[in-house]
Amino acid sequence: MAEVVVVVFDFDRTLIDGDSDDWVVKEMGLTQLFRELRSTMPWTSLMNRMMVELHSQGKAAEDIEVCLKRMPLHPRVIESIQAAHRNGCDLRIISDANQFFIETILKQHGLLGCFTEIVTNPAFVDAEGRLNIVPFHDSASTPHGCNLCPPNMCKGLVLKRIQAADSEFRKRRYIYLGDGKGDYCPCLRLGAQDFVVPRKSFPLRNLIYNKQALIKAVIHEWSNGEELAAVLLDIIDRILIDENSRTEVMASPDNGCKTTPVSYP
Repeated sequence: MAEVVVVVFDFDRTLIDGDSDDWVVKEMGLTQLFRELRSTMPWTSLMNRMMVELHSQGKAAEDIEVCLKRMPLHPRVIESIQAAHRNGCDLRIISDANQFFIETILKQHGLLGCFTEIVTNPAFVDAEGRLNIVPFHDSASTPHGCNLCPPNMCKGLVLKRIQAADSEFRKRRYIYLGDGKGDYCPCLRLGAQDFVVPRKSFPLRNLIYNKQALIKAVIHEWSNGEELAAVLLDIIDRILIDENSRTEVMASPDNGCKTTPVSYP
């Protein structure tokens, strides 16, 4: 029954408590250069420039990997992801970080195999051994046209594509967990049967409550890894109880019905 549940995580400051970009910049001694260049280029391009700098210093992708493996992940968050995966939930990540950083951290904590899909800025190691980070959307050749999102990624369009896999007879229920401005657009695409889980005192929460009438989904807040895990598992339990109740009603002899998949209005 848990296959009706799709859990979508942002990564930085959501699935992990901190920011993977900041972690690499600080841990690998790039803070001063990063600050000098911060106002001169988009964030993804700036992170790619940091990778150029590390390569010029003789640092290989393996050195960046070692750095990322030291990044902590709350043990209760790990447990909640594993529990949701065991119960058959469709777990996904939509993040403005990058593929190399996310996959390295998830592998370190034994979580990579729990996720159906990770949508983020691509990253690859070239023939010279340098890590390259490129935008998910090419704003020059294929702009996404959303004025709510940064030029390199519209998370709303990504969620729309995931939702398009649902059919008239199989409407899955979504749980979206996030913290930043870029998470607001996909939250507008959630329905009344869905849940949005913003981090307290972060931009997404403020955007939601400034125009709460635009949000159809049920809102549950969290502030740390312990709360995130508890809220997530509680929502999943509530959905499954609700779905079981619906199925029992459909299968009740009093209704003269056989057990059938439940569709939503």
